[in-house]
Amino acid sequence: MACAPVICLRGPTAAGKTEMAIALAERFPVDIISVDSAMIYRGMDVGTAKPGPGILKRYPHRLIDLLDPSESYSASRFRDDALAEIRRSHRAGRIPLLVGGTLLYFRALEEGLSSLPPANAEVRRQLENQALASGWRELHERLAERDPEAAARIHPNDSQRIQRALEVCMLSGRRMTDLLRERSGPPGGLRFLRLALLPPGRAELHRRIGERFHGMLELGLEEEVHRLRERSDLRLNLPAMRAVGYRQVWLYMDGAYGREEMVRRAIAATRQYAKRQLTWLRRDPAVRTFATDTGSTLGEIEGLVAAEWEAWSGAGKRSVT
Repeated sequence: MACAPVICLRGPTAAGKTEMAIALAERFPVDIISVDSAMIYRGMDVGTAKPGPGILKRYPHRLIDLLDPSESYSASRFRDDALAEIRRSHRAGRIPLLVGGTLLYFRALEEGLSSLPPANAEVRRQLENQALASGWRELHERLAERDPEAAARIHPNDSQRIQRALEVCMLSGRRMTDLLRERSGPPGGLRFLRLALLPPGRAELHRRIGERFHGMLELGLEEEVHRLRERSDLRLNLPAMRAVGYRQVWLYMDGAYGREEMVRRAIAATRQYAKRQLTWLRRDPAVRTFATDTGSTLGEIEGLVAAEWEAWSGAGKRSVT
C-alpha cells in the first residue's frame, strides 16, 4: 500500500505562504492545516496575520483558534493534533496541506519527538527572576557552559529558547542537545513533500516585513492588544503574549517606550525571527526551496503536488493512515 502524501509548505514570515496555499486549494483537493504557534490562539487575529473570515469560510484552516491566550501549547500537542487532522483528511480522500512558519512544529511532526521534560512553572519563574537581575545574555552564557551546541543555535536575545534549554538541563540533568537526538522517529505510512518559499533577497524580505507590520497597525493591532491587556488573567510572560509584535505593543502601552520606538522594535524583532527561520530552513537538506515573486514557482509547486496526488489516488493505491 502506498504511503499517503502530506504536503508541507513552510517559509519565513511574510514569504507568501498563505497565498500559495490558497492557490493550491483552488486546483487540488487539499485540506489546509495551520502550522503556526500564534494562530492557535483565539482573539489574536491581526498580529498573527490570521486569514480573514471571508478566506476562512471559503478555505477553512484547521488548527487555528484552538486555545485561549491564557493557555499553553507544545510541539508534542501539535504533533498529536496535526496527525489527527492528517488522518481525517486522508480518510476523506483528500491531501493534507500543512502551511506555516513554526519550524519546530514541522520538525516534531516529520522527525518525531524527543523525551524532553514538560515545562515547570517554578523553574521558569526562577530563570525569569535571574534574567531580570542579570539579563538574558548572562543566562545565554550559562547555557553555553552547560550545553554549548544549544547555545550556538540559540540567539542571545531569544529569551524563550534560552529559558527552555536551561529548564531542560535543570529538570533532566542532561543537555537538551543530547535529548533532542533521541527522537521517536517519523510517523509511519506518510510521505512528506517538504517545500519552502524563500524571498529573493534580504532587502525584499525586510520591505515585506515593514509593510506587513504597518498594515497590522492600520487594521487595529493596538486595539487588539488593548483588549488582551484588559484581561486580568493575561500577562506579558505567557507564551501567547511573547509573540513577535504583541510583546512590543504591550511594552509600549506599559510606557516602556514611545510609539515610534515600538514600531522600530517590532519590525526589528520580526526581522530577527525571519533570519532564524531562514537559517533553520537552509540547514535542512530535505526541504526543496522555491523563490517567491517568480513566475515559475506556482507552476513548479503545482506540478509536484499533482504528481503526489496522481501517485496516491491512481491504480487503487489510496491508503488511510
